Amino acid sequence: MKNIGSRIAALNVLKDILEEDCFLQDVIDKRIWEQDVKMQPRDRAFVRALVATVLRRLGQIDALINHCIDRPLPEKASRVKGILQLGIAQMFFLETPPHAAVNTSVDMASIVGCTPYKKLINAVLRRLGREGNKLVESQDAARLNTPDWLWESWSKAYGEENCRKIAERHLEEAPIDISVKESESLEKWAIELDAEKLPNGSLRLKSTSGQITELVGFSEGAWWVQSVAASLPVLLFGDIKGKNIADLCAAPGGKTAQLAALGANVSAMDSSVHRLKRLNQNLDRLQMKAKVIAADATRWTLKSAGAAPFDGVLIDAPCSSTGTIRRHPDVARIKTEKDVKSLMKIQKKLLKSAVNMVGSGGIVIYCVCSIQPEEGEGIIKQAIAEGLPVERMPLTAEEFPNLVEMIAKDGSLRSLPFNFSEYGGADGFYAVRLKKV
Repeated sequence: MKNIGSRIAALNVLKDILEEDCFLQDVIDKRIWEQDVKMQPRDRAFVRALVATVLRRLGQIDALINHCIDRPLPEKASRVKGILQLGIAQMFFLETPPHAAVNTSVDMASIVGCTPYKKLINAVLRRLGREGNKLVESQDAARLNTPDWLWESWSKAYGEENCRKIAERHLEEAPIDISVKESESLEKWAIELDAEKLPNGSLRLKSTSGQITELVGFSEGAWWVQSVAASLPVLLFGDIKGKNIADLCAAPGGKTAQLAALGANVSAMDSSVHRLKRLNQNLDRLQMKAKVIAADATRWTLKSAGAAPFDGVLIDAPCSSTGTIRRHPDVARIKTEKDVKSLMKIQKKLLKSAVNMVGSGGIVIYCVCSIQPEEGEGIIKQAIAEGLPVERMPLTAEEFPNLVEMIAKDGSLRSLPFNFSEYGGADGFYAVRLKKV
């Protein structure tokens, strides 16, 4: 029963996500990194890859299960369904030999108390071993793996053709991008890390295997992991050397580091003391400095802190994170329309607070890693209509020639997963540049 332990770990992680609405990384940290300390790094990586594959292909996988059974499995048999989901993911999307996927799945049933269902599991997987390839080829993968509410939202906002492009990107493993601390050493690190240079100045690793922390340059703080889309909002400030910039909702600190690397005097604010510990650890590794403030940005004021207005404020607001589904496939299985509406209330408060933190002429960059227009364009349109004292500072092709495909008609930045397609795509992001009047 080789690797049966890692498969059972994957079954437990999958259960926490699909039944308890826990996030993948949180469960991995709790179940694998903290508790299962004996698991080897390779097995830990396998658990994550296996669970992520199930989440990414859940619509297809469940359709294959339904093809093979006459009626839905009872709720008490959720572990059985999880075993089938993991087995199918291995057979068709991770290139595991069918006999190995079948045998380990049947063995798992005995170990986790599902012995009465061993024959069913064996029959379903063996049948799919015979019929599955043709079935998978005939499936509309993009549509099946996208929850209805997201498909309808994206089709309405971007058109069905672009919606399909977004969904197709979500079937792929996300690349790893990094930001280099010293721009003059970009060429050096591109060679050292075997990475591709992206138009915005980020590097994209050609291989995603191995531990990030073991790569050359990590321990000495020469670079940090930051997706290409996440690095774009800071660029909208322009030259910020010597300016006082606040980074709201700053942890874990990617944008704080980016602002500091560009020469700003950064005040990094976050309401989570736990997350700020990670921000401080990252700054220490990178040998960068920032004033770290543990506070709720919707309540913190210049007057209460005895502080002068900032030259600029960056808000990476809490959001549905639907722009990062390729990187975090659990988002599509956990977040709902109700979550979007709830988050919009927080986003509005943060935007208002940010505007109060700058003086006349101060710059506010509002951004979210969401492709739900309500959380981006909708928030800004409503805020201006309600009299928030700001005006747009539209982005132009002359100012950002490398980002032309992402500049919207209203001058905001809207990246979608199929942008930068020649490099393998990007996360979905929205950012707008505002000036206080």
